[in-house]
Amino acid sequence: MSFSRRHFLASTGSAAGLGALGTGFLVDDVLAQSGPIKLGSVLDNSGNLDGYGKAMVMATALAADEINAGGGLLGRKIQVVQYDSQSDIALYTKYAQQLSRDDKVDVVHAGITSASREAIRQTFKRANTLYFYNVLYEGGVCDRNIVCTGTTPAQAVEPIVEVALKQWGKTAYILAADYNYGQITAKWLAHYIAQGKGSVLKTDFFPLDVADFGSTIAKIQQEKPAFVVAALVGGAHMSFFRQWAASGMNKKIPLCSTTFGVGNEHLALSAAEGDGILIAGNYSQEADTPSNKEFLAKWAKKFGDTKIVHEIAVSQYQGIMLWAACVKKAGSLDRAKMLAAIESGVSIVGPGGSVTLDPKTHHAILDINVMEVKGQKLTIKQQFKARKPSDTAQFCDLAKNPNDNKQYEVKI
Repeated sequence: MSFSRRHFLASTGSAAGLGALGTGFLVDDVLAQSGPIKLGSVLDNSGNLDGYGKAMVMATALAADEINAGGGLLGRKIQVVQYDSQSDIALYTKYAQQLSRDDKVDVVHAGITSASREAIRQTFKRANTLYFYNVLYEGGVCDRNIVCTGTTPAQAVEPIVEVALKQWGKTAYILAADYNYGQITAKWLAHYIAQGKGSVLKTDFFPLDVADFGSTIAKIQQEKPAFVVAALVGGAHMSFFRQWAASGMNKKIPLCSTTFGVGNEHLALSAAEGDGILIAGNYSQEADTPSNKEFLAKWAKKFGDTKIVHEIAVSQYQGIMLWAACVKKAGSLDRAKMLAAIESGVSIVGPGGSVTLDPKTHHAILDINVMEVKGQKLTIKQQFKARKPSDTAQFCDLAKNPNDNKQYEVKI
């Protein structure tokens, strides 16, 4: 049945008892319930981080199209309200306010860096706009209004530390991006290395625009660690991996990374430059599973080339499909009902395997792969099923403390 504001007003006639103001509210409420469900998103579709953001924007569109092709949610279609942050934190803040205040979206799936997440998280919390952050990060965010579906240190940092200590030796040199992701991840690295009876010789931090690592490589040569761990982020930091290989150090000291590969960095390097780098994460295009094959086929049908698909894009897709599963379970977009659905342990099977919400932390329990870069591919060496976000769970229990609103850090 077609329903418009004009038809509604005509049907109410001169029922003055409703009052003009009351009628207006009733009309707006009816129209909101019959219109599309608005999914807001702010991502770096241009700027320094567009290598991550472009594929995430595409994944958002793919997920929305898939949901709509299946009849939508609650009998309504999904409308994506997408903004490009241009890799500018100020624009993240601006568009977060616009999504919650002006666009009045029903949910937001946004942010790449932890700095962008923290710039917008409180805006959505104040507006009671449910927020999904679908990117690997340093862990510890405890906030009932946010759902974090990317990997945390217990899932993607601890496994590579365990392998590195066992295969290569007990001393490490850490390189990290100089903002909250790198700073906190470096603490987790030191924690896990110490837990494995190893030691960190030195930790260096680099702003995101640093591209010259010559002096750092010379220092690493002097320190002679058993292995190097790189928690570097973005296009400028890719220079380290090229310079590391050009110096010949990739043949002398093993290298692992908490971020390499999640944005298809392995495709930007030659095989000679990238081979041997060890990583851990939720997704590899090489995964020979029905869910991954189906996803890549859908991507190819919509966009053509699948080379752009990377872990963060898959995490965005899985986050949206997980939200959709919560909406179906809640049978409503009502905030209280959605939170109850989120905290019931909803689960889906995505391209990266099983994704299950942990009720106490609002983080995801994920299947994890330890992978080695080989021939510009992420070759899976070891798998861990249903690995929990135990780092964040050490500090966060939203069942006991539903009003918590903090990011916890490991103490070392």
